[in-house]
Amino acid sequence: MALQTLQQIDQSKAEAFAQGMLGILNSSAIALMTSIGHRTGLFDTLAQLPASTSQHIADTAGLNERYVREWLGAMVTGGIVEYDPSDRTYLLPPEHALFLTRSGDINMAATLQMIPILATVEDQIIECFYKGGGVPYSAYKRFHQVMAEESNQTVVEALIDSILPLVPGSIEALQTGIDVLDVGCGSGHAMNRLAQIFPQSRFTGYDFSTEAIATAKTEAQNLGLTNVQFQVKDAATIDEIAQYDLITTFDAIHDQAKPDVVLYNIAQALRPDGTYLMQDIRASSYVDGNLEHPTGPFLYTVSCMHCMTVSLAMNGAGLGTVWGEEKALEMLKAAGFNSVEVKRLEHDILNNYYIVKKIS
Repeated sequence: MALQTLQQIDQSKAEAFAQGMLGILNSSAIALMTSIGHRTGLFDTLAQLPASTSQHIADTAGLNERYVREWLGAMVTGGIVEYDPSDRTYLLPPEHALFLTRSGDINMAATLQMIPILATVEDQIIECFYKGGGVPYSAYKRFHQVMAEESNQTVVEALIDSILPLVPGSIEALQTGIDVLDVGCGSGHAMNRLAQIFPQSRFTGYDFSTEAIATAKTEAQNLGLTNVQFQVKDAATIDEIAQYDLITTFDAIHDQAKPDVVLYNIAQALRPDGTYLMQDIRASSYVDGNLEHPTGPFLYTVSCMHCMTVSLAMNGAGLGTVWGEEKALEMLKAAGFNSVEVKRLEHDILNNYYIVKKIS
């Protein structure tokens, strides 16, 4: 029977799949080493150096040469760093540095930190496959730190030039002075940046993480800001009525325990002529709609190993990262919003921007 089955399979298809799996194996290894390169500052060091020996690179970065040399081996065989065997020197091409350094256009190395972070909870996730439930936020080491870094380059840097202009009149209103709330504010970088730029406006940030709020408050204090405040608060307990002219959430709704309640609370807290700006993952609610998604496998993995499971850990809805545009529109309508416009930014392949209002 085994021989018959073997004869029936498409050998070329099997071989192509095996090659693909080998590529996945190598790419997974490179992902881990890329995270290390970011955290140790090796990419930033290489970007500033001409072709150099492993010893010179290690000395410049203040690291152990033996480990740096082995790391460089992964980078060279992975096609990230170039190697000259004639003098045994290594070079990070400037075209690669654009996507691997803190001064680059988009630092993919920072994003790849998520891979080892997610790997630390693999055992707990497997247990959930058998027993259900979820893995709580507290199980994820460095998560808020990495998310703050990611938010800095994807949200904070784009706020003024790209994101806020999606809301007509928002810049002018902020200059005049309005009340702004960011739900799920994390470490508060977005609100602190806006508080600096628009001193006439008043900003509030809510997040249920004491660690993140402490970071936000410290940053605000260090910047000498008096028009921003942060509070530890579960978004499902917001009970304010018509208090804000602009409410924002940045990739914060899909992992809420009670996203329907949160959206309803946001609708209630918004003034009648106010705007809710919801940035969330650009995807379909159905897997067949995501077959060509450029980061589909990554999004479903992050969902399974973080966004979905942290919600389920709180006996929540478990929407997951890929809750999708269809579900988002359905839930916004149910929350009381009757005007929703979905916008996209050319440089942002991951997110939709929902411009949401209540029109009587």
